[in-house]
Amino acid sequence: MIHSIKVLSDLIQIQSYSGDEAQRVNYLEKLIAAEGIPTQKHLNNLWCVNKHFETGKFTILLNSHTDTVKPNKGYTRDPLKAEIIDGKLFGLGSNDAGGPLVSLLAVFCELYAEQLPFNLVFAASAEEEISGKNGVAALWSHLPKIDLALVGEPTKMELAVAERGLMVLDCVAKGKAGHAARNEGVNAIYEAIKDIQWFTTQQFPKVSKVLGSVKMSVTMIESGSQHNVVPAECKFVVDVRVPDTYLNEELLQLIKENVSCEVAARSTRLNSSGLPEGHPLFAVAKTLSIPTYGSPTTSDQSLMPCVSVKIGPGDSARSHMADEYIFVDELEKAPARYKEILLGLGSKL
Repeated sequence: MIHSIKVLSDLIQIQSYSGDEAQRVNYLEKLIAAEGIPTQKHLNNLWCVNKHFETGKFTILLNSHTDTVKPNKGYTRDPLKAEIIDGKLFGLGSNDAGGPLVSLLAVFCELYAEQLPFNLVFAASAEEEISGKNGVAALWSHLPKIDLALVGEPTKMELAVAERGLMVLDCVAKGKAGHAARNEGVNAIYEAIKDIQWFTTQQFPKVSKVLGSVKMSVTMIESGSQHNVVPAECKFVVDVRVPDTYLNEELLQLIKENVSCEVAARSTRLNSSGLPEGHPLFAVAKTLSIPTYGSPTTSDQSLMPCVSVKIGPGDSARSHMADEYIFVDELEKAPARYKEILLGLGSKL
């Protein structure tokens, strides 16, 4: 039997920055083996399937990540020391996403040997915090076909039925250098302003019922070499949050067609996701009085080519904060809630 508080306390005390998760994975591998469950590994990713797995049956992935960010300078406690104080379990990664990880593992182990109307796959993946290529993206081809993924992230056990994708655009406006004292040259800053105004005001036609419209924010700008030279180039960065009405590649093409500057996406890998209308999980959420919402933040959902949702104990507002914590009672309640959701969904398949 998995004791969530004990397991999470152990994990907190094993350093697991993104790309360096091997020690945590080894701990989980031994823990799961002690439950009599065979595991498999690829890079720093660990996964296992339920005892009565049947090819062709509806398959649900329970996934969360083992990596953490590095502690920020505001910490007043040892980030790698698990401490329970006033009902809070403190420690780096306790909230994001240690709590969801151990809760999903606990319910998987509980249901492992049961005869279920679906298959279960548990996966503890790496490099989520950096959207790394050696995390769930590298693991995916090793997993059986997944029909639905429950991604463990701190959502207060509310159901995020849609999640925004992300693109970061590097834009370059071109001009022509000239002396500022004379009427010569083409000022690249003025050229950039035209496109920045477009990014600021543009409203794309397709609007998500859950996530709303595309959100674009110019976040960085750089130009000029000295005060008396008209700049020939102006660089700026645009943060684009993409709702489930657009694929990143589709939106990137629309942007390029409407601005005069050069536009290059750093990546188009982090796509949006959304639970299709009429999916039985909506009915389960309604029956169990689970609030649903659209998430503005990205997770490993963005790299999963299947239907997915995000749900877990903890609160996203605590993620990456100094002296990170999760409430003990959140940990105690989460596995039973996950089980209710799974069995409720099973009754509708």
